[in-house]
Amino acid sequence: MGGAVRSRIRTLPSSWLPFADIGTADVPFSRFLRLSMFQLSVGMVQTLFIGTLNRVMIVELGVPAALVAIFIAIPLLVAPFRALIGFNSDNHRSVLGWRRVPYLWFGTLLQFGGLAIMPFALLVMTDSVYPYGRLVGIFSSGIAFALAGGGAHTIQTAGLALAGDLATPEKRPRVVALMYVMLLVGTVISAFAFGVALQDFDPIKLIQVIQGAAAITVVISTLSLWKQEARSTEYVEWKKGERRPIFMESWLKFVDSGPVAKLLTAVFLGFMAFNLQDVLLEPYGGEILGLSVAATTALTGIMAVGAVLSFVVGARLMEKGWDPIRVALLGVFVGMAAFGLVTLSSYNQLPGAFRVGTFLIGFGEALFGLGTLSFAMGLRGEAQGMALGAWGAVFATGEGLALFFSGVIKDGVAHLIARGSFPAFGMPRVVPYDVVYLLEIALLLLTVLPLVPLVARKAVDPARSGQQFGLAEYLG
Repeated sequence: MGGAVRSRIRTLPSSWLPFADIGTADVPFSRFLRLSMFQLSVGMVQTLFIGTLNRVMIVELGVPAALVAIFIAIPLLVAPFRALIGFNSDNHRSVLGWRRVPYLWFGTLLQFGGLAIMPFALLVMTDSVYPYGRLVGIFSSGIAFALAGGGAHTIQTAGLALAGDLATPEKRPRVVALMYVMLLVGTVISAFAFGVALQDFDPIKLIQVIQGAAAITVVISTLSLWKQEARSTEYVEWKKGERRPIFMESWLKFVDSGPVAKLLTAVFLGFMAFNLQDVLLEPYGGEILGLSVAATTALTGIMAVGAVLSFVVGARLMEKGWDPIRVALLGVFVGMAAFGLVTLSSYNQLPGAFRVGTFLIGFGEALFGLGTLSFAMGLRGEAQGMALGAWGAVFATGEGLALFFSGVIKDGVAHLIARGSFPAFGMPRVVPYDVVYLLEIALLLLTVLPLVPLVARKAVDPARSGQQFGLAEYLG
């Protein structure tokens, strides 16, 4: 029975099996699939921080919300160092002949260490009988979040770089898409698992769950990197007195590049626009449209489905010759339509339009991300690696600022309406949300401005096919 099923699967056309055609004779699809497992651990950490620990710390442990916000923001402070990590790796020389595996492994150790000490640090911070115990707990918790977040950034950086090394140039967009699909899979699976495990909260369960996540990190990373990168005899140690590349020199060349500046401006504006809704969508569905808790919880899944389909569609469009910036622009226009639907859904109580808008938000953001990242991969010259290094840093910064400002803007508008300083149009509950959604549409319109000049520019050089990309180039 099992053999018959496997035989039928093998006979299915590649178009029915997303990403199945990225494999080659040297690197089969199963190897790419195993490598993509590192994204499962990265998604698990993201879910743990944003979807689980923020609620546990505030509700069950009684940690002040401001302190929780600082802890969750700490990993975002590590993100700008992705460019430096990538630069150092691009110029790293190892007697072992590996360039990616050391970064994957040490990133794994950082993430493991942060998760291993995190539950004890949180418990000491919230229930300490020793003098200065609370301060020790706060300090230790900050270190734990920094280690786990920094490790996740390093794992993702090295893993995407290794995937780029193994992929052929024409398959790289689909390989990157596969990696991000696995990130979404890790997010969804871990959200369900953490929710079930911590349904009846107690400190022992918290320790078991977080340290279990630490152990899973090591297992997944080991399986993911095992026999993926071949050792090279070309890498030799730096000789005494030999001049090494200087980061600041490369950075100055990077910032002088016109396409790079436009790209990073668009990335910052675009991801900030798409993520302003992140903490408001579920409350909007419940408060304004009267959706149940189960219905608002399902919104995350609806958005994830849109993102997965978008990765498949975007990768196929670029394989057929679409310019990556055109794909990114398509994502921007889809995002405008999405926020328009979300805004209009409240005026006639249309939960169906709200769900379609939610789906299109995920679809548009994924198209935008895939397009801008693929464009950065094809930049000519020395700015290429630095551009992709900064891509990840700018993405994380825009996302973090969006998460912060969305609540501030919504609450600020609500306060002005209560004082009579802002028009409510007879809908004082709806208007604060709509102001944020309209601001997102405005930011997406601004995103178009730096993208349009890049469409006509021949930034992708076909002559670069076959060249290995550096670690700094895959910092998403």
